[in-house]
Amino acid sequence: MTSDQFSHLDLSKPRWPQDNYTGRAKHFSTVTNPLNVLLSSKDLDAAKKLVTTFNNQEPLPPGTTEQDLWKAKYRYDSAFHPDTKEKMLIFGRMSAQVPMNMTITGCMLTFYRTTPAIVFWQWTNQSFNAIVNYTNRSGDAPLSTKRILTSYACATTGAVGTALALNSMTKKLPALVGRFVPFAAVACANCINIPLMRSRELTEGITVTTKDGEVIGESKTAAKKAIVQVTVSRIGMAVPGMVIPPIIMNRMSKGAFLKRFPLMNAPIQVGLVGLSLIFATPLCCALFPQQSSIATGKLEQNLQHDIKNRGLQVAEVYFNKGL
Repeated sequence: MTSDQFSHLDLSKPRWPQDNYTGRAKHFSTVTNPLNVLLSSKDLDAAKKLVTTFNNQEPLPPGTTEQDLWKAKYRYDSAFHPDTKEKMLIFGRMSAQVPMNMTITGCMLTFYRTTPAIVFWQWTNQSFNAIVNYTNRSGDAPLSTKRILTSYACATTGAVGTALALNSMTKKLPALVGRFVPFAAVACANCINIPLMRSRELTEGITVTTKDGEVIGESKTAAKKAIVQVTVSRIGMAVPGMVIPPIIMNRMSKGAFLKRFPLMNAPIQVGLVGLSLIFATPLCCALFPQQSSIATGKLEQNLQHDIKNRGLQVAEVYFNKGL
């Protein structure tokens, strides 16, 4: 079987249209599918081989279907770095987001009363974020170790400091208020971590292009918009899992079940967070198009002049917002 039979497919792009929210949500539901974490090295290598064979227009295995190709594409994308083509650390893959975050977040929401517990779980969360950032670093312009460590240290300090300060301030307030302290700390850390990790983009800009892909230049204004969008998405992912479970657990804590079986507190909380994240992760990743846009009139003056001098009639330019 030859690749010509599937010449209409482009495995370098998502399966669904990305100019509408539904298409983006379907795409990210596949990208963040936690079941991909369970795939063996043999499964992943087979997916890579099939995708590579198709891209090289070589003969495909007999009986290969379009569904097989899409399945292989998303398996391959879930484990191999898009630039280096190397297999990524399992804990840093997008498919590991739900199982890792549900465990860490569930424990943050359960053990939020004592200082040692706050410090440990906020540190664990930021350590995981550092692994994700390192694993998904750009292959063309890799993050330096210094930048990663600086971001990690500042985000951890911000998260722990916020959690400890708010925990102290809310001791005399209703118990439910105290349960929201971990969310405030995580939101604070995201506001520190993401801009720091991408500070190079703020100082040098990111590539902006026309809709057809023609490169216009580097824009700091577009970089700011991209970082804001990613920060909003990351905080949005945390909202359902860190807001809904505390409300449920606060009610349950007044009932007989948790008083009789207190050890069930953490497992129930982790399960509730996991249920929330299964939906929140892809839906919030899809809030903004991967190829986002900005009005030409909002670009730096030098870029506006370049566009005018080149005779380009474009109302908007496009850029990759990142994840």
